[in-house]
Amino acid sequence: MRPAPGGCCCRRPPRPNGCVANGEVRNGYVKSSAAAGQIHHVTQNGGLYKRPFIEAFEETPMLVAVLTYVGYGVLTLFGYLRDFLRHWRIEKCHHATEREEQKDFVSLYQDFENFYTRNLYMRIRDNWNRPICSVPGARVDIMERQSQDYNWSFKYTGNVIKGVINMGSYNYLGFARNTGACQEAAAKVLEDYGVGVCSTRQEIGNLDKHEELEKLVARFLGVEAAMAYGMGFATNSMNIPALVGKGCLILSDELNHASLVLGARLSGATIRVFKHNNMQSLEKLLKDAIVYGQPRTRRPWKKILILVEGIYSMEGSIVRLPEVIALKKKYKAYLYLDEAHSIGALGPTGRGVVDYFGLDPEDVDVMMGTFTKSFGASGGYIGGRKELVRYLRTHSHSAVYAASLSPPVAEQIVTSMKCIMGQDGTTLGKECVQQLAENTRYFRRRLKEMGFIIYGNEDSPVVPLMLYMPAKIGAFGREMLKRNVGVVVVGFPATPIIESRARFCLSAAHTKEILDTALKEIDEVGDLLQLKYSRHRLVPLLDRPFDETTYEETED
Repeated sequence: MRPAPGGCCCRRPPRPNGCVANGEVRNGYVKSSAAAGQIHHVTQNGGLYKRPFIEAFEETPMLVAVLTYVGYGVLTLFGYLRDFLRHWRIEKCHHATEREEQKDFVSLYQDFENFYTRNLYMRIRDNWNRPICSVPGARVDIMERQSQDYNWSFKYTGNVIKGVINMGSYNYLGFARNTGACQEAAAKVLEDYGVGVCSTRQEIGNLDKHEELEKLVARFLGVEAAMAYGMGFATNSMNIPALVGKGCLILSDELNHASLVLGARLSGATIRVFKHNNMQSLEKLLKDAIVYGQPRTRRPWKKILILVEGIYSMEGSIVRLPEVIALKKKYKAYLYLDEAHSIGALGPTGRGVVDYFGLDPEDVDVMMGTFTKSFGASGGYIGGRKELVRYLRTHSHSAVYAASLSPPVAEQIVTSMKCIMGQDGTTLGKECVQQLAENTRYFRRRLKEMGFIIYGNEDSPVVPLMLYMPAKIGAFGREMLKRNVGVVVVGFPATPIIESRARFCLSAAHTKEILDTALKEIDEVGDLLQLKYSRHRLVPLLDRPFDETTYEETED
């Protein structure tokens, strides 16, 4: 049974809040008495929250789970059969076999992940790395390609698929465009500064544009100082080792991004993982860390650092930040918040998850985010106290050794951020933030009404639609592209092996007509592939009490 965010796997008795006979309404869902038993987790906010906090994770239906395991079992058996045929040179495609001159070396294809890659992933590889040849806006142009060797290589046909609805890019606020104020400003800076800086910030690569950007980011976040980096992934992986080391403890959410995981491992600190968004699990680890200290010596930990994300990019869930901050203060730990997907996309003013919950930015010790999503650019930032930023300027590998941000990219960030803040003299930024929120709620509601299992928070623009079965991963991506809709499908190892999904990313650039067209095609493909697994319909309750967090079960 899947734990609800902030909850545990134990079954709690239902609370009699707002019950109605014959079609019972309880805590945010309608209960029908006709269907077979099924569990739907709905979480609501506790006393620390100033607004409703609704996240739903419907449990995988038993039959679907069994069929998914059977599907992977069949594919695995055929995989071993194909390996046998490759070994005896019976199969025509030899891309997955070791070269003759390397037969005395340790095999490259022995572990399970490589077995998975050549026998399962290759079957659906055509769903990834599709080359686009346009701006990643609401619609994109995709270069058509074909494979004659079971997806091991591709050849381009020379045709271009025009006007494909883009439901996969992280262009949350629609600033990835080739017209408008951002494009004009970036083009002017490109003419004045050129493309590259050819140096690090510490040497001769510190431009006035970088200084302007960092001051603007600090104002935008509401912190004392900020520092910009040329790569979002490296912002995490290279800065965490500068903040903690041996003798320190990192408490990491189990669904944190690979950049956070890599940074934690590179630091040399002890890493302990808590259940996703589960405050009971986090508090237990904090208590144990305080009581028992370091293994063997029992000395106190030098530092305790909590790593969380604003929006989790595979689950569509939002961190329970008020509770995390309360625990961090209670146990005197530090908090590292990754706002890669939430900055610009959440909050009434687009300032991320801190703005979304109405919290004080000073309560977050390290505020990290990227410019690759809501700002339509590249790179990342760290924000916090002046002492933190001053320390990172001399100790962060990403600051000392990496080349500076490209000047046109820095200008793109500055222009889009000023637009969000309203400093450009227009209300365009505010309108984009509001439009994204409206699109998110509308798209999620429609998918739920159709009967799909949708994960995450109702305000998250990352919308995972559960596919489960391995054959449906490739089929969904291909069928959607046939209907001129580009989607991202995700499977193992990016997700648990039986929780394959399609991930939609909403944008302020999506009009209602575009969303309706995409929803119509999703509905059609859902019927074709029998993807409508949900047996629940969520409805909001106006009289729902928000005084405590509940984790309940429902049966159809």
